[in-house]
Amino acid sequence: MRLHADQILTGGKIATLDRDDRFVEALAIRDGVIVALGGVGEVDGLRGPETEVIDLAGATAIPGIVDSHAHPDAYAARLTTWEDLSPARIQSKEALLARLSDAATEKRPGVWLAGYRFNENKSGGYPTLAELDGATGDVPMFILRTDGHLGLANSAAFAALGIDETTPDPDFGVFDKHPETGKLTGLVRETAAHLFLDRVHAQDTPESIANGLERVFQEWAALGITTTYNSLTPSRAIQAYQRMKDAGRLKMRVGIIASGREDGLIESLIAAGLRSGFGDDLLRLIGVEWCPDCSTSGRTAAYYEPYIGKRIEGEPDHNTGILLYEADDLAARAAKAHTAGLLVMIEGVGDRGIDFALDAIEAALADHPLDDHRMRVEHCCYVTPEIRARIKRLGVVDSSATGFMYDLGDAYIANRGQEAMRHMWPHRTLIDEGIPAPGHSDAMVCQANPFLALWSMVNRKSDTGGDLCRAEAVTPTEALHAYTTLGAYSGREEHRKGSLEIGKLGDVAILDRDYFTIPPEEIRDVRVTRTLLGGETIFEEG
Repeated sequence: MRLHADQILTGGKIATLDRDDRFVEALAIRDGVIVALGGVGEVDGLRGPETEVIDLAGATAIPGIVDSHAHPDAYAARLTTWEDLSPARIQSKEALLARLSDAATEKRPGVWLAGYRFNENKSGGYPTLAELDGATGDVPMFILRTDGHLGLANSAAFAALGIDETTPDPDFGVFDKHPETGKLTGLVRETAAHLFLDRVHAQDTPESIANGLERVFQEWAALGITTTYNSLTPSRAIQAYQRMKDAGRLKMRVGIIASGREDGLIESLIAAGLRSGFGDDLLRLIGVEWCPDCSTSGRTAAYYEPYIGKRIEGEPDHNTGILLYEADDLAARAAKAHTAGLLVMIEGVGDRGIDFALDAIEAALADHPLDDHRMRVEHCCYVTPEIRARIKRLGVVDSSATGFMYDLGDAYIANRGQEAMRHMWPHRTLIDEGIPAPGHSDAMVCQANPFLALWSMVNRKSDTGGDLCRAEAVTPTEALHAYTTLGAYSGREEHRKGSLEIGKLGDVAILDRDYFTIPPEEIRDVRVTRTLLGGETIFEEG
C-alpha cells in the first residue's frame, strides 16, 4: 500500500472554503483526492521520493472554480468556423460590416457565414438588412447575438430557408418586420433564430465538437475552472464528451444538463431510467433543463412591467417580453422528469419569467413531494421580495447569472432602469435570507473569466462602472463561495468538490496575488498561474 502523497502544496496561503473558511499552509493529494491538510508539519510526513512538491512561494491557492451553468459545447462548435464578433473585436457597425465582407469573400459557394457574441449595445447598433446584404452578397449569413436569443440574417439566408415577409412567425418566435413597410429587417427572435441555428449547426459532429472542446477547456483551465456544468447539452455533445473521456482527452470535470430543446432527449433519459448523479467524478449527469424565458439585454425576457429605453425597430409598443412554452406543457415535462429522479432546471430571467419557472416547479413538487430537491431557476436575475419569499418557501436554488453583471450590466440598466438594480442579482439579500445562490458565467454568452463576475459581485458595477446597486454588494469570500461550494451544491456534488477538505478532490487554482486582501477594484485583474485537476497540472503559466 502506497502511503506517500502524489502531490504536496506547501509554503503559501491555501483557502479551504470549508464551513469555517480556514486557511492552511499545506495540502497533500493522493490518487486525486486530498488526504491531509494543515500546517507544514502535518503534511510533510507524506512526502516520498516520487512526490511532486509544489512550492507556492507565498502564493494564494483556492478550490477549483465550479461554473455551474455554461455552454462549452456551443462555444466549441463555433470556435473554429464561426466569426467571433464580440465587442473586444468589433466596436462599430462599420467594423462589423467590413469583417463580414472579408469573411464572405473567403466562403465557398453554398457555405454559410456564421458569427457569434455580437452585442449591438457595444458595437454600433443593429445593421439594416440592406447593409448586411451589401456586405455579404449571395453568401447566406447568420449572426447570433451574444445572449443566444436573437440573431441577424441576410436575404440569402432567408431565401435558403424559404422565408419572406409572408411567412408566418413560428410559435414563440418572430421574424421582425419594419412597422411601416412590412419588410423583413433581418432581426429574428427566439425560435425564429433557432431555425437558422439548426441549419448552421447541422454540420456539427461529435468529433468536431470534441476537437473544439479540447481548445475550450485549455482556455478555461487557465482561468482556474476545474468543473463546468454544460447547460442545454444536446445528444451530439453528450457523445463527444464520452468519446473524449474514453480517449483520455477530457481535462475538465463536466456535468451534463440535458437539453429540453432537443426533441426526445429528456424523454429517452427517463425511459432508460437514468437519474441525476449517473456517471463519475469526470463526467456526470447533473439534470435536465428547459428554457422558457429569454434575454433582458435583447429585450425579450418576460417582465410584468414593460421595457424602458431605446426600442428596437419592430419591437411591440408595450413590450413585456415573451415566454417560449405553454404553462401546462412545461409543468407536465418538469413533473415527469422530477418524478423520474432527474434534477429539474428551468430558465427564468425577468420576474414574470421566474414566476413561470416556479409555477412549473411548484406543480412538480405537488405531484411528487421531495425534501432537498434542489430544483433550480437558471439565471434568476430580477428577484423581487415576493419572488425571494416564494423561492425560499419552495426550497429552490437561485442559479444566478452573475456573469451578466460585468458584460451586460449596462444593457440591464438601460432596459430596466436604475431602480430595478436593487433586485437584480441581489446576492447580499439572498445570503442574508439563507437562499442558496451559486453564480455562473453562461459562457460564452458572457466571458468565462470568473474573476470578472466576482469583481462585479463585490463592487456592484458593470464593466464600464455602471451602478448595479451597492446595497447588494458581498464580500470577496462570499462571492467566491458562489463559484465553488454553492456551485457544487447546485449539482449535488458538494461531498466531492467546492472546498478543499480531506476526502474531496484535489482541484486547486493557484493565484498571482492574494484574492482575499487585495483592494476590491483589483479582483478583475487576478490571474491564475497554475490549475490542478485531481492533483494533475492542467494549466501552468508560462
